[in-house]
Amino acid sequence: MTGPKAIIRHEKWTLTPDREPDAPPLTYKMQCAVCGEASVESDGWNEPQEWALGHSGQNPSHHSYSEVITRPWRTFMHG
Repeated sequence: MTGPKAIIRHEKWTLTPDREPDAPPLTYKMQCAVCGEASVESDGWNEPQEWALGHSGQNPSHHSYSEVITRPWRTFMHG
């Protein structure tokens, strides 16, 4: 008699924002919807906002933007 060939186990997983001390920072940038140019990524809101205002000042017809937020996430298994 031989033992089992496979063991199947169902686990519950959770997905959550990564708030561990070593997690990458939350970052922001703004991207112009007209030409596609974008600000640099920043861990604060001020730089991307200043970039968008300056970009609109230099390009008066560019007044539509997308906010791009990069938020680190992590998963963990319930034991």
